[in-house]
Amino acid sequence: MTVDNAIVFPAPGVAELRQVQLPDAGPGEVRLRTRLSLMSTGTEGIAFARRFGAGTHWAQYVEYPFRPGYSVVGVVDQTGHESGLSVGDRVVARAPHASRVVVRADRCTPVPAGLADEQAVWFALAKIAFVGIRVGEVRPGSRVLVVGAGPIGQMATRWAAAAAAARIVVVDSVAARLDLAMAGGATATIGSPIDDAQDELAAAFGGQPPEVVLDSTGNAAVLPGALRAAADHGRVVLLGDAGTPSDQRLTSDVMVRGVSIMGAHDSYTIGDQRWDNDREIVRLVFRLAAAGRFPLTGMVGDRFGPKDCQRAYELAATQRHRTMGIVFDWD
Repeated sequence: MTVDNAIVFPAPGVAELRQVQLPDAGPGEVRLRTRLSLMSTGTEGIAFARRFGAGTHWAQYVEYPFRPGYSVVGVVDQTGHESGLSVGDRVVARAPHASRVVVRADRCTPVPAGLADEQAVWFALAKIAFVGIRVGEVRPGSRVLVVGAGPIGQMATRWAAAAAAARIVVVDSVAARLDLAMAGGATATIGSPIDDAQDELAAAFGGQPPEVVLDSTGNAAVLPGALRAAADHGRVVLLGDAGTPSDQRLTSDVMVRGVSIMGAHDSYTIGDQRWDNDREIVRLVFRLAAAGRFPLTGMVGDRFGPKDCQRAYELAATQRHRTMGIVFDWD
């Protein structure tokens, strides 16, 4: 057992770097020395500010003190028996923000030599967006609208492009985000809130509404506009997770036009014969990135030392619109 540093939310609105106990790697486990970890600005922002309602799944998930984070790039510095990995291997793993973590070896994915830490660290958000693409049944030739060009929306845009969707239109009011969406495969972007973009959407889709609308925002107020934008019998996928789902409102589009609403949670791949192990999805992300089909360069916008975690989370809470990838540098 050793002592290491980890980011902790002791209470809502407070982030601290604290010492925590870390066990040695056991059988089938490895210990990683973290190089970089990515903040999930949506999930961690909701947990930091406690922006969720009582009785929701958030209230079960977030208990203070809370340890945030689930996207780590690290180097193996200790192996347990039959781990299958070696000291010095660079891998990614789902683990909280900390200087070192112990994880199951079969949940680690080696990082190809040509992929930078700043690219590899997107693996977990890419996996979450992958679920939205599968749930929405995005196929070659699909017309896809992505609402919100934050981190999850960027990953969804790249998956839609990799799936050979014919038209991928991204809506967001922040111009810098739209530039990244175009670099990621969007065929058009609209710099307006979705409620004000109906005419522009019609033009961008050539008069044929999108069959799939991916709402990546986590903003309850977006759902009505997303429903109106979908084609008859289209699919609206809730990829962003609202902290207060009871604030989301239906429109007559569900009844009159047969528009479906579908959820896409990180856990949806559990039990899936092909994709139950995240490593298969992460390997696919890395192969596509290496081939230039899943661009991840330039996605990190803000870098913090772990001691500055309070400032990092305040930035995400108060100026999320101007951020993209926020990382903690542990080296």
